Amino acid sequence: MNIGIIGAGAMAQAIALNAVRSGHSVMLSNTRGAGSLSYIARDLECQAGTPSEAAIFGDIVIVAVPLYAAPYLPKEYLKDKVVIDPLNYFPHRDGNIADLKNGVLTTSELLARYLPEAIIVKAFNSITVEDLRCDARPEGAQDRRAIPLAGDNAAAKLKVAEFIHGLGFDTVDAGLLKDSWRFERYRPVYCVALKKETLEKNLFATTRDTWVSDGYWILNRGV
Repeated sequence: MNIGIIGAGAMAQAIALNAVRSGHSVMLSNTRGAGSLSYIARDLECQAGTPSEAAIFGDIVIVAVPLYAAPYLPKEYLKDKVVIDPLNYFPHRDGNIADLKNGVLTTSELLARYLPEAIIVKAFNSITVEDLRCDARPEGAQDRRAIPLAGDNAAAKLKVAEFIHGLGFDTVDAGLLKDSWRFERYRPVYCVALKKETLEKNLFATTRDTWVSDGYWILNRGV
C-alpha cells in the first residue's frame, strides 16, 4: 500500500521505518516540503512532500502531528480517505479543550469534527516511539504485542488492522470512536505492552472511573 504520513517527527518516522520494512511505499511530509526532509527520506528510503501531497498519495493516511495542528490538516484531500489518528491530548501543549478534559469527546471525535469526510481509525496513540521501533514481532511469536484501535467504519478498521499486523503487532478492536477513551492517556492500557488476550481483557475492564497516574506504563510492561 501507499502510506501517506502527515508529520515528520519521531512517531511519524517510527511508523515510516516499520512500514518501509514491511514493503509499503511511504511519503513523509511537513509544511516546508520535500527539501526539508531530504536527509530523513533518504535514511528511511521513503518519499517526502507536503501534507497535501501525502494525503493524495496515501491509501492510508496517518496524521502524526500535535493535536493543536489538527484544524490545519488538508481536509479537502482527506475526503473518503482512511485516516489513522495517533493523537493524544496534552493540555500544556494543546491548550484547554473543555470537551476533552470533561470527557465529552474523545480525541478522535474531535478530529472527526475537523475532518468530517475522512474515515478515521484511532491507533498508534497507545504505544511509545521506542516500543514501536523495537517491539515488532513475527506472527505467532510468544511475546507479540497488541495495539488497540477504534473506529466507526468496519472496513476501515479491517484495513488498518491488516496494516498493523504487517508491521509486527496484533490488534484489539475497542469499538467505535466514542469508545476510544479506554486507551487514551491515564487509562490502564495506555502504552502498556500487552499480548492480545491480556489487552482485550484489561481494555474492556476499564470503566470511566478507572484512572492511573501519568507514567504508569513505564513500570508495567506486561508482555
